Amino acid sequence: MPGTIHGVGLGPGAQDLMSVRSDRLVRGARHVAYFRKAGRAGQARKIVDGMLRADVIEFPMEYPVTTEIPVSDPRYNDCLSAFYEGCIEHLASLARSGEDIVVLCEGDPFFYGSFMHLYTRLQAIAPVQVVPGITGMSGAWTASGAPITWGDDVLTVLMGTLPEEDLIRRIRDTDALVVMKIGRHLDKLRRAVAAAGREGEAWLVEYAAMADQRVTRLCEADAITPYFSILLIHGQGVAHDRVARHRRPRTGRFEPRDSRSHRSAR
Repeated sequence: MPGTIHGVGLGPGAQDLMSVRSDRLVRGARHVAYFRKAGRAGQARKIVDGMLRADVIEFPMEYPVTTEIPVSDPRYNDCLSAFYEGCIEHLASLARSGEDIVVLCEGDPFFYGSFMHLYTRLQAIAPVQVVPGITGMSGAWTASGAPITWGDDVLTVLMGTLPEEDLIRRIRDTDALVVMKIGRHLDKLRRAVAAAGREGEAWLVEYAAMADQRVTRLCEADAITPYFSILLIHGQGVAHDRVARHRRPRTGRFEPRDSRSHRSAR
């Protein structure tokens, strides 16, 4: 019988926010695979540090390129496609020999994750099962200490990599907002939020649910933010829900649990 390839969601970054199923699979895995940048430990691998069995066999999948080549450059897709094919060949070979493999996935495997590129190719080759995880954005709005949506608020999730005009339009048109993959796009995002008239409502959450978690106003954020940063604009409820809760109108200033920069108590 072939082995099973498990795409395991690890949640936003804390081991105790993993599901019971994820915990069981990670601790029992003989083969563990994970993505990382060359020369780095890899965030998914860091999350499970101390959980793996002593005889575990690790397969780090190192991206051949991240930001060195623009996504629009044909070389980018060619390079990544070859990379994923190599990963698939290795994982499929293990599965065909009867070995189960756990692929560690930050957040949820089906939410903007690299595992999706493996999943679509592996389905016809070997049994694949996915374990959902708490998304990074859920960890971020929980860190803010306030609900992200009320009533019939519309929530929009954007990538900071989008063109500035697209960001402005979508930020302006939504009630609640999550922006991921900010990194070196912070200045562009800051301009887009200001142009959409939402600067006073925007918060930046860095390393949500991790030891160095920090929540700051976007207008007070540093010029350079880590990759694990998420921007939030909290919904305030629309129509009758806003009136029923006696909440402040959109022109008001939303205050999370602590308006100052703060770190987790862990």
